[in-house]
Amino acid sequence: MKTKEEKIFSLKQRPNSEKWIDLSFRNFTITMASMVGVILISILVVVFIESKDAIKEFGLDFLVTADWDPINNKYGAFTAIYGTTITSLASLALSIPLGVGTAVLLTEDILPKQLNELIGIMIELLAAIPSVVLGLWAVFVMEPFLRPFLNLLHQYFGWIPLFGSEASGPGIAPAILILTVMLLPIITSISRDSIEQVPSKLREAAYGIGASRWCSIFNIILPAAISGITGGILLALGRAMGETMAVTMIIGNSNNFSFSILSPGYTISSLLANQFGEADGIQVSSLMYAAFILMVMTLIINIIAQWLVKKLSLKYQ
Repeated sequence: MKTKEEKIFSLKQRPNSEKWIDLSFRNFTITMASMVGVILISILVVVFIESKDAIKEFGLDFLVTADWDPINNKYGAFTAIYGTTITSLASLALSIPLGVGTAVLLTEDILPKQLNELIGIMIELLAAIPSVVLGLWAVFVMEPFLRPFLNLLHQYFGWIPLFGSEASGPGIAPAILILTVMLLPIITSISRDSIEQVPSKLREAAYGIGASRWCSIFNIILPAAISGITGGILLALGRAMGETMAVTMIIGNSNNFSFSILSPGYTISSLLANQFGEADGIQVSSLMYAAFILMVMTLIINIIAQWLVKKLSLKYQ
């Protein structure tokens, strides 16, 4: 066995060609990693420059105004900002217990092995379905099926602003549900990988002191995997905020603001998809302004994700 000093000495005596390869690989990886940051900053700068006219014209009122009138050149993104926020947060609230619960089910040998494998394959196939196909399914199957149940919510809970209108077709609620379907594979896959990384010694120690299976899951395994699970959840939130095609097909695409999730609405992504092709003049700048707001929102989510994952890793390390 070589001592530590002998290993260091042998590394210093490596051939120059090997040192050159290592140095080249190091420089290559640094360059590739730096390009990610350069591309992100470049996109932010370009979108900001293109939105300067709208920023000068509307200022911060753009964030709190619901008007979108191309004829009179009056624009405000509050309806789209509200739609993006409510669809993302509500779909995340629904998909977290489903995704994490499914991950626990697949990793803790609760079901027979063959059934576990079948469910895992189905989750992976769900992630592979194109968003346009999910959008078509939502329009022709999910929304007509759910409409009577959504109207029951309005009938009994209509006094709550979130259910203050009748469900008459595409709207925010169906968009929330289709986003839940799209987020489920992301949260499940990352949560499953995080739980599988928990050392088996922790499980054995929990069982050794008399803990039940559910006690060990909720008090040992999930806290040990919480940083990875949180990272997956916040990654899914970023996906929900940026999803375009499926949401555009089912949300109703209406600029008439309403707090009710049963009414049609807009998200920033669907606003860009629907109107950018025919926009000109100040409308293009307004759409760029909305895109810049979406990028800032997504960037804030990622910064919070990095901070939160780091904090949880230190807490449960």
